[in-house]
Amino acid sequence: MKSYISPVLTVLLLAGPALAASYQVSDSIVGPAFYDAFDFQAMADPTHGRVNYVDGSTAQNQNLTYAAGDTFILRADFTKTLDPAGPGRDSVRVKSRKAYTTHVAVFDVRHMPQGCGTWPAVWTTNEASWPNGGEIDILEGINDLTPNSLTLHTSPGCTMPAWRPETGTATQLDCNSAVNGNTGCGVMLNAEQSYGPGFNAAGGGWYAMERTPTFIKIWFWSRNDQSVPADVRNGNDNVNTDSWGTPSALFPNDSCDIQQHFNDHNIIINLTFCGDWAGSAYPPSCPSNCVDHVNNNPADFENAFFDFASLRVYE
Repeated sequence: MKSYISPVLTVLLLAGPALAASYQVSDSIVGPAFYDAFDFQAMADPTHGRVNYVDGSTAQNQNLTYAAGDTFILRADFTKTLDPAGPGRDSVRVKSRKAYTTHVAVFDVRHMPQGCGTWPAVWTTNEASWPNGGEIDILEGINDLTPNSLTLHTSPGCTMPAWRPETGTATQLDCNSAVNGNTGCGVMLNAEQSYGPGFNAAGGGWYAMERTPTFIKIWFWSRNDQSVPADVRNGNDNVNTDSWGTPSALFPNDSCDIQQHFNDHNIIINLTFCGDWAGSAYPPSCPSNCVDHVNNNPADFENAFFDFASLRVYE
């Protein structure tokens, strides 16, 4: 039987490598440098989680954040039983001071939050213009449910082709945040090590995103993956995405004007609990109900922390 490749797919296959480029490091954020690169957001949780985001001084005083050498920790409190009528569990949400458009961001993560009720995320957006300025979810999940899903959320008029060259599996194709409860257009990874306890047991890994005016690509490599590009593993001052192989997720501009739907983005890292997603999809395998579990079992959140070895941004 003869195979058939559509003209659109041919353009995709040919255009992908040609559009990639070499990039030079613009921000090398390691250890204490995270404090200079990010602001703490002591704000109400827009996803209605059982969380109390604290400011930077409170986070440091409570040891919810720590930086030394090549280690930057962000975590939730794991010592206090909560008053059901009081604020949620103390946690952190940080936003980069710089905003980016065309760039590559490489996150070297040793550990991510795990546990029933947790909802950690590493993502980019422009909060003031959401959803019109777009959202890119790089690392996000709930309740230790694997694998990770890479997702875009936009205003109406941005959709993805059903098939494109990527190693993950496409889910919903419409990125419109108003469709299906803001599910977004996602790509499910095929590696259990991409999220939660599996990610942590493997020693973490790397997430990398390349954003251009014509596509967004995201890659994931587990810590001991033999295919990790040398420039990623070594934290080089220059990277060339041509050598990185097929991405985990490709979001092309075939039926989504990237420049129209995505403006300058800040990087956001946060950990919330329950809320619109983790609470509504709280699995029967977890104890009690989500809010009661978060209120009454502080020790269960001892592993609810991020450990970043580095974040490097290339432009």
